[in-house]
Amino acid sequence: MSAPAIRVLIVDDQMMVREGFSVLMNAMPDIEVVGEAVNGREAVDRVRELAPDVVLMDIRMPELNGIEATREIVAADDSAKVLVLTTFDLDEYVYQALRAGASGFLLKDASARQLAEGVRVVAAGEALLAPSVTRRLITEFSKLSEAPRVMAGAQSAYGELTDRETEVLVLIAEGLSNVEIAGRLVVAESTIKTHVSRILVKLGLRDRTQAAVFAYEARLVTPG
Repeated sequence: MSAPAIRVLIVDDQMMVREGFSVLMNAMPDIEVVGEAVNGREAVDRVRELAPDVVLMDIRMPELNGIEATREIVAADDSAKVLVLTTFDLDEYVYQALRAGASGFLLKDASARQLAEGVRVVAAGEALLAPSVTRRLITEFSKLSEAPRVMAGAQSAYGELTDRETEVLVLIAEGLSNVEIAGRLVVAESTIKTHVSRILVKLGLRDRTQAAVFAYEARLVTPG
């Protein structure tokens, strides 16, 4: 028996974009577009109504932008998964969306295969951090005006981690999956999963994406 399709909500103020993504997503046998929204406010309502597995979220929209919509969606349901879509690879709003609780981001010119794979990755509970541009973005915008305040708190909090947990956190920020981290450290994948869970609990973070942002803000990862 095949697994149920991943239910996706598409949020964008441009009709052509919504229709294009709908066609691409519905062409995948394991993905189903269950609804659309034209702005952040409608997105919050539609998520409450439809409970999609993944929300494809544009950032710059009228009424309520994608950052605030993401924050409201995650606040209402900590398990909600938002995949941010943006036109620019170095967009400060993307960084803010990641801090608001988004599970990752993709560029709008991503191929159908990349878009579908991104949806699958986020639906599975992983952070979409593999593209090198994500690390560039986090590095760049962790230098914004609020970063020093955040950094001080981050550096204090990571003192609660063991040396191995700190090592795993750095590798998460570098975009490695659990399997890749296990290979790098020569341990079982289940051991890495345990470390990741403990890191999230100790730091009060919701997922790997926020763990990566934390690592950059705490300067555990060298910008560049």
